[in-house]
Amino acid sequence: MSERFRVLVIDDDPGVREYMEALVTRQGYEVFGAPDGEAALKRLDEVRPDLVTLDVVLPGMDGLQTLESLKQRIPELPVVMLSGHGQARNIVEAMRLGASDFLRKPFEVEELELAFQKALEKRALKREVERLRGRARSETEMILHCGDNSKMREVRDVIEQVADTDITVLIRGESGTGKELVARTLFQLSGRNEQPFVKVNCAALPSELLESELFGFEKGAFTGAQKRKLGKFEFANHGTIFLDEISEMHPNLQAKLLQVLQDGEFSRLGGENDVRVDTRIVAATNRNLEEAVAEASFREDLYYRLNVVTIHLPPLRDRKETIPMLVDRFLKDNNEQYRRNVESLSPATMAAFMEYDWPGNVRELENMVRRMVVLGNEGSLLEEIRARDVSTASKEKPENALDLTAIGVDIAQDDVFDLKAISRRAAQLAEKRVIEKVLNQTRWNRKEAAEKLQISYKALLYKMKESGLNEGR
Repeated sequence: MSERFRVLVIDDDPGVREYMEALVTRQGYEVFGAPDGEAALKRLDEVRPDLVTLDVVLPGMDGLQTLESLKQRIPELPVVMLSGHGQARNIVEAMRLGASDFLRKPFEVEELELAFQKALEKRALKREVERLRGRARSETEMILHCGDNSKMREVRDVIEQVADTDITVLIRGESGTGKELVARTLFQLSGRNEQPFVKVNCAALPSELLESELFGFEKGAFTGAQKRKLGKFEFANHGTIFLDEISEMHPNLQAKLLQVLQDGEFSRLGGENDVRVDTRIVAATNRNLEEAVAEASFREDLYYRLNVVTIHLPPLRDRKETIPMLVDRFLKDNNEQYRRNVESLSPATMAAFMEYDWPGNVRELENMVRRMVVLGNEGSLLEEIRARDVSTASKEKPENALDLTAIGVDIAQDDVFDLKAISRRAAQLAEKRVIEKVLNQTRWNRKEAAEKLQISYKALLYKMKESGLNEGR
């Protein structure tokens, strides 16, 4: 075993203790013994066991009383009860008091190994749940304690007002701004936070698969549907469902989603009866939904159903004062995940972070910090940030705004000028430069670039082709 767990064996029979100690030692555990409950409780702080085996019949305090005392001292401590009788009353009482398992003597070696494995896995799962809850609380605090940024204070105020309601919320913002984090914060502050939080990326699957993923299907609904499958909405019943990239949902599915929003009902694929669910819906998009409605790619009635409360999440370049707090959080998370100990960034790196415009927003910042923690090379990270800044600045220099030579004008040589033709060429060059810059900012995500440029997706593709910007992409 990679980790040597500590086992405390509590039994009044010296022969049984010796047998158990030999058996458990062979399984790779570090073993300690105690003849009764009182002695075990006295040794508890000294031994600090990961697991306990406890005989039901003991002198003085019996096994059930000892179990109750152990659980009062260390609630998460796994305890495997052992008994030569296995009376139903003792088993029921032991499980009520928190025993992990109950084995009847004599037991097989495999039984004990399985009981240990189940108990330790259950303890590990509980710790992971607590870790995730702690992280969720930390994420919530990060959103709510947003410093002096007025736009983030507006986000916080809306979250606090609507979190503990069932109202539908639409989160809008550029890619990478932290829309899922806002959705999880709404969930954590709601009365549904003990129920499921289910995330669905509406752009990740074709519409046919997305429909079965969201709403499930009945046996025989299509070839390969050998049994009923529940959809995400049913898994999110009494909880919250987060529909990310809602703008990418096919119009046929939008109609079915509208029914859920209106009536709280839907039918599985191939189903004859409606399924009723109590699910709060939080949606997110990085697209201009108003434009999508105008282009008939997004239903107007669904838009108004979703747009009850809207949270506009500003890009990181508009809330740079939150960068130090975000960096501290990402350092802590990645140190924990990768077992590193990077306490802080140098003042030079932090200054570069504050000057950089972060086209990839919070996601880009998080990835930068992760790379620094894992690779431990802050110098190369700083050079990369500076290189990106220089590259961006060079494209924005005033002298590059209009290059007369690039549009075929030579004042020194030409006597006659076609001003209309020059204007057309200048406009084409300016368009090309702006489109190229936005494409680079969005990492050539054409849909996102079209939204930033406030033109249709088809118009962007045409202009890219006209400007020769399709090459190599």
